[in-house]
Amino acid sequence: MAMEKCFGMGTTRATVLQHTHRHFASIDAPCFTKAPMMKSSTLTSSFFKLRCSNRSNRIVCKSAVNQVEVVTDCTWTELVVAADLPVLVEFWAPWCGPCRMIAPVVDELAKEYSGKAVCFKINTDDCPNIASQYGIRSIPTLLFFKNGEKKESVVGAVPKSTLIATLDKYID
Repeated sequence: MAMEKCFGMGTTRATVLQHTHRHFASIDAPCFTKAPMMKSSTLTSSFFKLRCSNRSNRIVCKSAVNQVEVVTDCTWTELVVAADLPVLVEFWAPWCGPCRMIAPVVDELAKEYSGKAVCFKINTDDCPNIASQYGIRSIPTLLFFKNGEKKESVVGAVPKSTLIATLDKYID
């Protein structure tokens, strides 16, 4: 499912890519449905990399690993409240200096906790209803959710160790 989301391809093509043990260049060009204007070789180098190990080859979607997904009013319930894993949500705005300082830290946490927790960000200028619903009065504010329930909040650009300690409390 992650491959279909990342590459915009059908299940059959994703299955072929997941189960092949040949070098990717020797596979037929994948069907990229979301970016028809780009050559598949450009997409190949831009969107994923092939990591080789002794046992098998793995295709890793860089965009799924390296980015914190944006959540909005419309996707809040689906992505945050209904999440099976613990969730970290960063409330931010583009004009906020401390928000820009903490963004790379949240990106690192998204990578490090991949599969254990999910990290999202929400722009308070674009989604003021969610911010007011949770009493966000200053940014950056990071809220921690587990089983759809707000557990804790951290306000300000805090060190990574503070966020790790808080997130670790909610990891099973």
